[in-house]
Amino acid sequence: MRGAGPIGSRTGEGAEVLRAKYLDYCSAQLAELLLYLSPDEIFLLAQRSTRDVGGSADVSYARMVQGATRWLSERVPLPPFDVWVADYQANPDRYEEYFMGLWESELRSAVEG
Repeated sequence: MRGAGPIGSRTGEGAEVLRAKYLDYCSAQLAELLLYLSPDEIFLLAQRSTRDVGGSADVSYARMVQGATRWLSERVPLPPFDVWVADYQANPDRYEEYFMGLWESELRSAVEG
């Protein structure tokens, strides 16, 4: 992080909290894209994803959404963690609308695990 100082220095959050928020942000970006896809498009993306990993083409809708999400996550340009942290620390309010609350459960799991 060029010029951003230590992780969490501007927002007062530790590395674990920032990592959890980053994952939540990335998940929200992918979820938003999935909302724009029709069931047919999800099916086609899932087929592509399944073919890429050599799995069976006969899957449930939940598995199709997982496959489509995996396929999108490999192709959607999301910022690297250090770039995201620098921007988040400079503009934390800009990111609040993207958090789905998953970061809190992610953090709880890390602490309990």
